[in-house]
Amino acid sequence: MKRSPYRSLLPAVLVLLLVWLLLNDSVSTGHVLLGLLLAFAVAAMLPSARPLQARMRRPLLAIRLLLRVLADVLRSNIAVVGIVLGPEHRRERPGFIHIPLDLRDPHGLAVLSMIVTATPGTVWAETSPDHRELTLHILELKDEAAWQRTIKERYERPLMEIFE
Repeated sequence: MKRSPYRSLLPAVLVLLLVWLLLNDSVSTGHVLLGLLLAFAVAAMLPSARPLQARMRRPLLAIRLLLRVLADVLRSNIAVVGIVLGPEHRRERPGFIHIPLDLRDPHGLAVLSMIVTATPGTVWAETSPDHRELTLHILELKDEAAWQRTIKERYERPLMEIFE
């Protein structure tokens, strides 16, 4: 039995339809039909907008990385509360650091940027135009080398194993 090409679009169509109905605050027949029409049109265009598909090579490592990131976010939230509410004389200076990257996969780079910006204490992230360097703004910059080691060992290396 041959699989319909529209079957893979079904989750996107359902999400788009749900968003359409929520935005219009109506489930009338007209809104449902117009929403379905728009959802199918947009979902049909999605694959051409993203020609490079992600391929995860080690999904179990991805789950471990997710758990590590969640723990780091929790730990970092607690540290940021201590920085913000603590005495001002104990605060370190904020600053920018530059981290050379070995990761080349665009999906891995996007995930790395999301990880470091989701972690409190890192305020901002940018990759260089050639994607060979990550620039981070750190709320409390004590040891630049420690930050570089942390990003490369805890996040970049597993992402390279997952995506490359």
